[in-house]
Order: sequence, then structure tokens, then C-alpha cells
Amino acid sequence: MTADEVVALYKEDGALLHGHFLLSSGLHSDTYLQSARVLQYPGHAARLCAAMVAGIPDDLRRRISCVVGPAMGAVLVSYECGRALGVRSLFTEREAGQMVLRRGFVLAPGEGVLVVEDITTTGGSTRECMAAVTAAGGQVLAASAIIDRSSGFSDFDGAPFFPLLKLPVLTWEAAACPLCAAGGTPVKPGSRGLS
Repeated sequence: MTADEVVALYKEDGALLHGHFLLSSGLHSDTYLQSARVLQYPGHAARLCAAMVAGIPDDLRRRISCVVGPAMGAVLVSYECGRALGVRSLFTEREAGQMVLRRGFVLAPGEGVLVVEDITTTGGSTRECMAAVTAAGGQVLAASAIIDRSSGFSDFDGAPFFPLLKLPVLTWEAAACPLCAAGGTPVKPGSRGLS
């Protein structure tokens, strides 16, 4: 998939939103990518995730035996990437504020893992997921995302990162947000922190 095709799919599905948003990272932005609106269509999810894994070098891709993504946003991404690779798919969840593998999920010692996300901004959830994989005995071989909106600021402790699309989107700390300064109030469209 080309970058234009990914953006067109997000626009077509009403998943590229403009306004004043509070991201799960705590940053503010005038743009929000609501991947759930795209991933609700199995064909779109399969197409995006197949393209994600196709962007990983063959030698690395052959070593992946499991895909893991953080719940909630990356459960479907993990599943579809696992399907595209022909490997199993797991997800991490928060337990006492920390990402862990639950539900009886286990990794073999040294098992090669691809960690995936739908969207990265700071990479925080991806790093938390990577830590959970490592704590469970797996070896993080690489990370991937449908869209990297970090403008190159995400660092995954030396693990290679293969986003399908790099989309520079403006973000601000709350104190520096021009939308707040203009009297706006951000909305929080994501799932983190919901009860």
C-alpha cells in the first residue's frame, strides 16, 4: 500500500479527524487518527496489516513466531499481522497500571516477537508492550505500526521500527497548546483511561 492509499482509507472511513484532541500520551493535537473506524472492516484491517508485515525485511520476518500488541488499540492489528505472517497473535493488558501478558498467554524463552500498534505518537505503549514481552521471556525482534505520527521521535531501545506510514502530525504539551490558548477544550476520543 502506498502512503496515499493509507491516508485515503482513513479518510474514507471517517478515521482522520480534525479538532482539538487529548491523546493517550497526554499530548494535545489538532488531528486524531481513529483506527477503530478503519479496523471495523475486516478487509481493510487485513490489507493494512499485510502491508505492514510486507515492509519488514525477509530475514527478520522469517524469525518472527509471534505478534504481540497492546490492548485495546492493537488487538486487531496483532491478529491481522499474525494472520499475514502465519503465526500466533497475543495482546498485553494493563494490570495494576503495568502492561502484562494475561489470559494464560506465554512465550517460549527467546521466542521471536513482533510488537505492533495501530498508531504511535510517543511510542510509550509500544515500549510498555516490549517490556512485557521481555519480562515473559520473549525476544523483541522489531516493532511496527500502521501509522507513526511521532515525526521520528519514537525510540524502541534499538529494536528496528517499520511503520507502514509516517505521518507528521502536530502535537503539543498542554501548557504550550495553541488550541487551549485560544480557549478550546480538548476531547479524548481514545480508549485509555475509560472506565
